[in-house]
Amino acid sequence: MILELVDILIQPGKQAEFDQAIQHGIQTYIAPSKGFIGYRINKCIETPERYVLMNYWETLENHTVDFRGSPAFTQWRGVVGPFFARPPIVEHFTIFATKNA
Repeated sequence: MILELVDILIQPGKQAEFDQAIQHGIQTYIAPSKGFIGYRINKCIETPERYVLMNYWETLENHTVDFRGSPAFTQWRGVVGPFFARPPIVEHFTIFATKNA
């Protein structure tokens, strides 16, 4: 399993609209994608415009090739992209250890 960690900074005052857009975008465009396992959206307390999206994929290629190479990626960016204050920072991780909170 691969964790795609996306650090997102949106324009100030757009949180309520973005909350709806990101959930719609994930459910409509990312969730049906090959190898997609699940997600978690985190909202920053200290910086209300900052979000950390955690997407879980079966393989790295499911994200970098299958999803990013599909029309769904362009559609996803069309939904969330207008809110970005800067391009998101995206990194991939292998799961080293886990414990449920």
